[in-house]
Formats: sequence, C-alpha cells, structure tokens
Amino acid sequence: MLEVALPNMHALAVMVMVVIALALFTRESIPMETTSLVVLVMLAIGFQIFPYESDGHVLDPADFFAGFGNRALIAVSALMIVGQGLISTGALEPVGRLLARLWRRSPSLSLLMTILMTGFLSAFINNTPIVVLMLPILIGVAVKTGSSSSGSLMSMGFASIVGGMATTIGTSTNLLVVNVAADMGMNRFSMFDFAGPVMITGSVAVIYLWLIAPRILPKRLPPINRGVSRVYTAQIKLSTNSPVVGQTLSDAIARIGETMKVETIQRGKGVFINPLPDVKLRVGDRITTSNTQQKLREYARLMGGTLYADDHVVDESHPLSTYGTQIAEVAITPASRLNGVRIGAAGLLSRFGLRLLAFNRFEGMEERESPGLDDTRLRSGDVLLVQSSLENLGELKQSSDFLILDGSINLPRARKAPIALAVIFMVVALAALKVMPIEVSATLGCLVLILTGCLNWKDAMNALSTQVILIIVSSLALGLALLRTGGADYLANLFVYITFGAPPAVVLMSLMLMMGVLTNVVSNNAAAVIGTPIAIGIAQRLGLPLEPFVLAVLFGANLSFSTPMAYQTNVLIMNAGGYKFGDFVRVGVPLTLITWLLLSGVLIWAYGL
Repeated sequence: MLEVALPNMHALAVMVMVVIALALFTRESIPMETTSLVVLVMLAIGFQIFPYESDGHVLDPADFFAGFGNRALIAVSALMIVGQGLISTGALEPVGRLLARLWRRSPSLSLLMTILMTGFLSAFINNTPIVVLMLPILIGVAVKTGSSSSGSLMSMGFASIVGGMATTIGTSTNLLVVNVAADMGMNRFSMFDFAGPVMITGSVAVIYLWLIAPRILPKRLPPINRGVSRVYTAQIKLSTNSPVVGQTLSDAIARIGETMKVETIQRGKGVFINPLPDVKLRVGDRITTSNTQQKLREYARLMGGTLYADDHVVDESHPLSTYGTQIAEVAITPASRLNGVRIGAAGLLSRFGLRLLAFNRFEGMEERESPGLDDTRLRSGDVLLVQSSLENLGELKQSSDFLILDGSINLPRARKAPIALAVIFMVVALAALKVMPIEVSATLGCLVLILTGCLNWKDAMNALSTQVILIIVSSLALGLALLRTGGADYLANLFVYITFGAPPAVVLMSLMLMMGVLTNVVSNNAAAVIGTPIAIGIAQRLGLPLEPFVLAVLFGANLSFSTPMAYQTNVLIMNAGGYKFGDFVRVGVPLTLITWLLLSGVLIWAYGL
C-alpha cells in the first residue's frame, strides 16, 4: 500500500497560502490584483524571515519575482498588444460586416458561421477582442429584428473558449502550462501539438452550441430598458414674476429640488457666470441645465421662467431636440482604465463625452438611473446607458475602455488594417514554423505595430491588463514555492494515494475534472500554474508519459463554462445578454461534461492509457 509522508513546515505553509489565495480569488469584494500582490509579498517576506534550504541551496525570496520576466508573461503581454492592434485599426471589421449581412439572410446558418469563425479566430488571437468584435454585431441584429440576443451570445462566447484550447497561444492559460512544463524538463509543445483533440471535441461542441444551447436558454431582455428618456440641454430665462429672482442659486435649487444641476448662468449677451451657490439670480438670467423633457418643463414652471432651446422658446413649433445624438449601451471592458473608479470621479462627460442615463450590474441589481451613483465603483462587465454624439461613439469604439453594445456605429475602413493583419499572421507563422519562440515573434509584432503607426504607446499600454499580469506572476510564485519546498510532490503523492489502484485512465479523467471544477471558481491561470507541477508529479509516480497529464491540466483549466466569473468574457456576455447565473449552469455544465469526456477519451486513446 502506498504511503504518503507528511510535508515539511515550509511546504505546509505554502499549501495553506494556496488555499487562502484561491479563496480570496473568489471574493468579488477584493480585486484579484490585490490578492495577487498580497500573495507575492507574503511569499517573499515569509521566506526572507524563515529561510528554506534544500540540498545545500537556500530559496532566494527574490526568485518569486522572476515571474515578471517569465517568457510566458512576455508572450501574453505582447499578444494582448497585438490583439489591440487589430481592434484599433479595425482589421477584423470586414469579418463583422460579413457576419452582419449573413444574419439578415439566414439567422440559423449565420449562428453556425459565427460559432465556427469565433472558434477559429480564438485559436490564434486572445478571445477577449474576438468577443468584443462579435457582441455588437449579434446585439445589433437582435435589436433590428426585434428578437432576443440570448440565444446567440452565450454560444458565441463559449465557442471562443473552445477555440482557444487548440493552440499554445490560444489563451494565456495554454502559454503558462506549456512554459511551466518546459521549465520542469518536459519537451516543449509546439503550436499545433494538441489541436487534434480539440478539433474532435470542438466538432461536437459546435453542434451543441448551434442546435441545443439556444433552445434550452430562456429569452432574456437586454439589461437596460431602452425606454429610458433622453437628456436635453436647455435654458430657463427668469422673468420679472419669477419667485427665485433675488435669491441665491443654492436657495433656488433647494426650492426646486436637489436633482437640478446648473451648468452655467448667462447674464446678458456673451456674459457667463460660474454657478456658485451664493450667486444672486436676476431678471433676464438664463440658467443652463440638462435633464429629461418632463424635468426641464417642471424646473421652468417652479422657477417661473421660460424654457429656451437654441434661442427659441420651447413650444409645439420649436420642441426640444437632440439632433445628432444617440442613446447607446456601453460595457466596461476587462482592460478598461475605469475598473475600480467611482462613477463620480470617472469623468464620463468631461473625458469621454458620455452622458450617463442608467446603470446596470449583473449581480441581481435592479436597473438604476444615474443620480445617486457617484460612489459606485465601476467593474468589468458593468453596462451603462449613455447619450452621446454619433462621431464620439464612433471614436469610442476604438477605445479599450468601453465596448459599444448596440452595433449601430460603423467603423471606417482603416488604411492600416492590412498591416495589422499581416503582423498577426507573421507572429503565428514564425512561432508555428519554429523560426523563433512565440514571445520573440509576438514582441517583434508589437514593434512593427508601433513603428508603422498601427498603435501608439498609449493604446499599447492600455491593452495590458494589470490584473492578468499580477495573477500570472503570483501564480508562478506559488507554483515555484510548491515545487521547491516539496509541496507539489506531496500533493501528487496524495492524489496517487487517493486514486490508488484505479486505472491510469480514471486518474487522468479525475485530474481533468478537478481542474475543470477549480477553474470555474478561481482564476484559470492560478489553477493551471498550480496544477501543472502536480500533474507531472502524478505521471512520474505512475511511470506514465507526462504529456497526457499536462494536457489534462491545460484542458481542464480551460473548461470555464459553468459560472459567469470563470472567465472575463463570460462577465461581458452575461451583462450584454441579460443572462442569469442559472443560465450559465444550464448551458455550461452539459458543455463541460461533453468536453471533459471527449477530451479525456481522446487523450486516453492517443496515449494508450
């Protein structure tokens, strides 16, 4: 009977920290980057105060920061920038226009084409920009046809995750597993080494996402009611009979209601006064404010003034107008600079030209109009109903801060789009043909995009995600600590002990299922980095090939279908489609079981387990 020796105190402490870190990763109230930094600092301090020595070598606390120079992190960061180049130049817009035309002709066939194209593109490009491209198209079609978008958005999003499994560069998870395994002495996977199992599994997943998933999902309404009133800007001219003449501005606002926000006070031609609280109002003053038609008329009545717009009295012949503006839904992207920023400090109107009308968050929060939201901190996936000009919305579509969801703004055909496409093909080809490693080819791609003007440095820096970088570095640090202290060996021995006597096929299936459950609760990158050394340890103790067990971790860590927090694109899809948590369970759990069984079966057959 196999016996499991107890771990040393350092290994035990690291395993306790792993459990604490995984628990903190599930807490939405604590930013994941904060948890990552805490883990990184605590490891360094802990091993500085309590040194660990093995085989005459002391574990240097500075080694935990080596993740910042890890080749996988360099590749992930470079690929994020290359993906931003495709968005900024509109290089993928022809794909979007083609799909939009197809949807008008045959929705069923178009859904299949969307799933296939999304899966294919996600094998070579980070799936976040792919989802960002597809979301407005599918929502725009649903709005124009009066149908629900819930039957297509989730299928598209899950197709991007399945497609991302196919190559070493499909997701950051793949890159991490491949590099950690190579660092531990295993032969490095080339780009398409495990594309076969994914293509076999993907063919069944496509049928499920095309024919079954849309039918088991209930029709969902958009997260924000499109009936929210427009905001108009107008002036209220005070007459001699106005009850607020002679009062201070603060007293006048108190009389009317605190919801009134005064933008300027015009006193005579070309003379404008700052709306300070102690300014005394006079006859003829024109007070500029913005609100709905009903509110503006109410303000004018209470102030005893006349409502003006464009220097005309507002009446039946000259109604309020918002010519040139449009109401649109925008989502906060995972890479947005506004993540964690209070709405009151975000400068939506001054910095981005967006007037906030309503706000929605997927956590069961009811739709709320904008007043009273100043202290709410924005998060990835939050949906804002805004009003802005057509030109401004077109410019914002190129920003990494917002995702325009209504699909009504068309990007111009950028003249540098062919360069961006050529760069991504070059990056993939150089890595696939083994001319140079992916981290080198991707970095070269970044340089070409910068030198050719496809990207500026601001866009390149905005493409990087602090959250992703810190999660990867802290995960690598935890993996290093587990490996050096013997914690990974202990967990591998424990897993073999628990499955003692079971056929290798059952052990492999159990490992993949365990990773699949873990990745739906915590960060998939953390699960992958921690799981890889354990998988290698299991294979070594069983005397079996390393590859199938490493792939079990890689595939299992990508089974992010069952919960909305399992993957960053799931959050965007949930809000955009108005899905509930249970919708992900209803569609995601069967898809997880299908992919788990098929991927396990192919690995067992391919490696003769």
